[in-house]
Amino acid sequence: MDLITLLIVGLVAGVLASLLVGGVGLLGDIVVGIVGAFVGGWLFDALDIGTPFGGLAGTIFVAFVGAVVLLLLLHLVSRRRRI
Repeated sequence: MDLITLLIVGLVAGVLASLLVGGVGLLGDIVVGIVGAFVGGWLFDALDIGTPFGGLAGTIFVAFVGAVVLLLLLHLVSRRRRI
């Protein structure tokens, strides 16, 4: 995957995840989407789950799931620090 595709997938997955969970700003959402792609890939591989569809849409779906997991963990950690 080239850099432009990685940024677009990260942007789309990060923005979609931030709409669902709550975001951290546009650049933060892109970073969360990119890191979420790795988290989602690891998670799907560890659970031995395949994507429901292939191609770029499947990549965005996996990145979205990973970004949601990552954002939930970030919110959980930041909430504990406030207490």
